[in-house]
Amino acid sequence: MYRAFTHVCLWTLLVFVVTWTVFYVNNRRKKVTKLADVATEEREDGGGTDVIIVGAGVGGSALAYALAKDGRRVHVIERDMREPVRMMGEFMQPGGRLLLSKLGLQDCLEGIDEQLATGLAVYKDGQKALVSFPEDNDFPYEPTARTFYNGRFVQKLRQKASSLPNVRLEEGTVKSLIEEKGVIKGVTYKNSSGEEATAFAPLTVVCDGCYSNLRRSVNDNNAEVLSYQVSYISKNCQLEDPDKLKLIMSKPSFTMLYQISSTDVRCGMEIFPGNIPSISNGEMAAYLKNTMAPQVPPELRKIFLKGIDDGAQIKAMPTKRMEATLSEKQGVIVLGDAFNMRHPAIASGMMVLLSDILILRRLLQPLQNLGDANKISEVIKSFYIIRKPMSATVNTLGNAFSQVLIASTDEAKEAMRQGCFDYLSSGGFRTSGMMALLGGMNPRPLSLIFHLCGITLSSIGQLLSPFPSPLRIWHSLRLFGLSMKMLVPHLKAEGVSQMLYPTYAAAYRKSYMAATAL
Repeated sequence: MYRAFTHVCLWTLLVFVVTWTVFYVNNRRKKVTKLADVATEEREDGGGTDVIIVGAGVGGSALAYALAKDGRRVHVIERDMREPVRMMGEFMQPGGRLLLSKLGLQDCLEGIDEQLATGLAVYKDGQKALVSFPEDNDFPYEPTARTFYNGRFVQKLRQKASSLPNVRLEEGTVKSLIEEKGVIKGVTYKNSSGEEATAFAPLTVVCDGCYSNLRRSVNDNNAEVLSYQVSYISKNCQLEDPDKLKLIMSKPSFTMLYQISSTDVRCGMEIFPGNIPSISNGEMAAYLKNTMAPQVPPELRKIFLKGIDDGAQIKAMPTKRMEATLSEKQGVIVLGDAFNMRHPAIASGMMVLLSDILILRRLLQPLQNLGDANKISEVIKSFYIIRKPMSATVNTLGNAFSQVLIASTDEAKEAMRQGCFDYLSSGGFRTSGMMALLGGMNPRPLSLIFHLCGITLSSIGQLLSPFPSPLRIWHSLRLFGLSMKMLVPHLKAEGVSQMLYPTYAAAYRKSYMAATAL
């Protein structure tokens, strides 16, 4: 009798819980739908928000400014409005500066103790080559880069965006996207007071970086960890030839030094997973001092060691690769590192992001009302295709270049590494062509393929000299295979037809070269 009574109570409680849950979910759904309908009515009446942007980093802030200048009402939600402290995003290529100017944001790279960069100083086995960005008449901007503290740049972008009356910049943590029948209607977030809130708009842009917690709810792409970037800052010092980024072909991979302010130098290197020294117990500092420092050229070694000796904070960050994929959901687009990542060896992530913003802005300009989900979907599909000539060129170059920089005892791989150094330092059209590619001044896939094949043939020529013995022929064939293995999978992943089809290339050039500054 007691057992039966217990079962009845349990079943009654279960029915109550299920009924209450169904009632709550339905009520919540009706409330969200009602709020979304109200937001739609507000937009039709001239109020409300046109675009929600999640994240106010480089991409979110630049996009907010660009869309607001076109008359859009933009709501930007950023998790932390304090100045970011990052070890990436400190180098703006000449191509990136051009894009920044076309968005009307070139002044954001001024007044932050930014440093001029005219090219590279490349070191390998006691050899040194100084290579500069070419004075190309086809490139309509000053052919120089800038180095800087990323946080200072981001704060300038935020200030510029928030200066417009139709930009609302709010501190808050976005928890999830609001979805209805496959269409993203807005976001739920916790504001700076800790209160749960909702925001609605016909277009939501997810631009919250490589650690995005919203990416998986929109796209099914996964990031692959390639290696780790380890870096620190040596303060109160200045490099010899500070306008040249120092690229050292060290072991196991490259080391970089560059001036990020008039008094500070960033020192960074690549380390691979599996045997990473601990930072917390001092193993990393010892590794840098005993293993990496001896590989740094003598004229740079004092600055390299200064940060370690001064107890500078050493940071390690994973380098990731992630192909861009188009979401099946409507009313949402993903940008920046939340959308597409490549190896940072060529420091071009911000350039690709600014290119994407310029393309997206231009495609949205003809639309008076962003409330038509089908039209927005067509815009996003066009954006995905038009971006390919630039993004695929940079992605392929970054991933291939990073593999070439890896040291190896394999004779074919080392010949490719030496061939890359020789090609860069040879002068003439080879050096200018490669530097134009690295600087984003000539983002054309055919030019990329031409120069990568040139490096391969140059490397094979070195292997075969002074005469082609059977062993040298074998290593040459292996080198050719390695080159194709570096190039072909990346081209295939990026979409060869979209990269090379003349119509898409023309559409990109129209956005890249013909856009006028805001």
